Amino acid sequence: MNNLVIMPIIVPLIIGLVMVIFRQKILFHKILSVFTLIATGVISGFLIYQVKYNGIQTLQLGGWEAPFGVSMVADMFSGLLLLTTSIVGLLCLTFAFGSIGEDRERHYFYPLFLFLITGVNGSFLTGDVFNLFVCFEVMLISSYALITLGGEKKQLRESIKYVLINLLASFLFLAAVAYLYSVTGTINMAHLAERVGEVGQSGIITAVAMMFLFVFSLKAGLFLFFWLPGSYSAPPTAVAAIFAALLTKVGIYAIFRFFTLIFYHQPEVTHLIIGIMAAITMLLGAIGAIAFNDIKKILTYNVIVGVGFILAGLATYTHEGLTGSIYYLIHDMVIKAVIFLIGGVIIALVGTSKLNDISGLIKTHPYLGWMFFIVALSIAGIPPLSGFIGKVYITEGTFAVGYYWLGAIGLITSLMVLFSVMKIFMNSFWGETILSEDMEKSSTKGVMFPIVTLVLLTVGLGLGAEGLYDYVNIAVESLMNPSSYIEAVLLGYSD
Repeated sequence: MNNLVIMPIIVPLIIGLVMVIFRQKILFHKILSVFTLIATGVISGFLIYQVKYNGIQTLQLGGWEAPFGVSMVADMFSGLLLLTTSIVGLLCLTFAFGSIGEDRERHYFYPLFLFLITGVNGSFLTGDVFNLFVCFEVMLISSYALITLGGEKKQLRESIKYVLINLLASFLFLAAVAYLYSVTGTINMAHLAERVGEVGQSGIITAVAMMFLFVFSLKAGLFLFFWLPGSYSAPPTAVAAIFAALLTKVGIYAIFRFFTLIFYHQPEVTHLIIGIMAAITMLLGAIGAIAFNDIKKILTYNVIVGVGFILAGLATYTHEGLTGSIYYLIHDMVIKAVIFLIGGVIIALVGTSKLNDISGLIKTHPYLGWMFFIVALSIAGIPPLSGFIGKVYITEGTFAVGYYWLGAIGLITSLMVLFSVMKIFMNSFWGETILSEDMEKSSTKGVMFPIVTLVLLTVGLGLGAEGLYDYVNIAVESLMNPSSYIEAVLLGYSD
């Protein structure tokens, strides 16, 4: 057992609670939150190292051996997502320093941010289905507060829809857990995998699997994404960026974990449905992205396209498809954060998100313009940037299993995504300069460091993809070979 496994959850949780006590110490909040995310990132990196050389790391809370106690599990898949979460979270946090505003800071912005990270990290690490529900709720309650923080009319309107949808999803989540427990007699993920493997994925178990797919699809924005465009465009830029980078990814992670560890015995049913949902999601998201002339709408619909593309790789259930999905998942966490941050800066400079009212920013902000251009190419999967590797592998996986229709939709929607983001670039940065620097509503002071760092990261992920391959390959092998996860958690336990 390894006590470090729980530290990415405990550290931000405890520090967040300490910060609540010292509400007025904003500078203290900033310093402490930065050190917390750095510490979480270092711990995540060390866990990745241990998983690579010593295998999957586990911790049985309270000394109760699995499947009777609560298991925390770190494999390479969860480790990579933990590290990416820490990096992206840290950079969105530093962006917030210069943009979130003193009023929100005094109303617990930084503790809420750390509680959100706590829920995300807990979801990646838990080996227990009910504990996954708990971590989802920690994340969601924090997001409820963050989406309404500031009390603007649009925030309150969109938060009602966001909260109601997630309450419904949480209720269905509990119902699905109850059904699963009644059928299998356990909620430990490794034990569930063993039980389902023994009895086979019968009709009722497949029905329960569909319940979980429905719940996690609501959380991830897979097909059931009607709540997402408004909810992600309402909060301040730093909050919208962390939502786009992390929240849908937790739902995606849950789908991956359940449908590679527990419900993988009937891929001709479960994974085909995931593939169909992914295809529809990509198409509808891409149509939404090209239909609007509003920066916020275009960017939020691009979040939806990314969800569909990642899960297209899972639908193939091949080594190539899963490799592409993990590459693209890491890329998507980085790229969605940076494109939302740049989009937020553009809107702050000109005071509007309507493309028809923006023009010529390349003259006053050339660096911002060319960084957006790089990000636009990356999000569309243009080589050698980070989106390219994932798209190649996912497309290869779809062709390998004969899902040519899914691969074709992925390629077509990639072109539509490129058109949508280049529309922002051409309308915002080219043309006649409408505003001089003196007339701008805001400035780029204090917000460029996280943007530059994330842009360099997306370039580095593309150029350094070979160095990441060994780690991604270990993650894929673990997902394709559930016995390694089961053995690590259950040790010598047998029914």
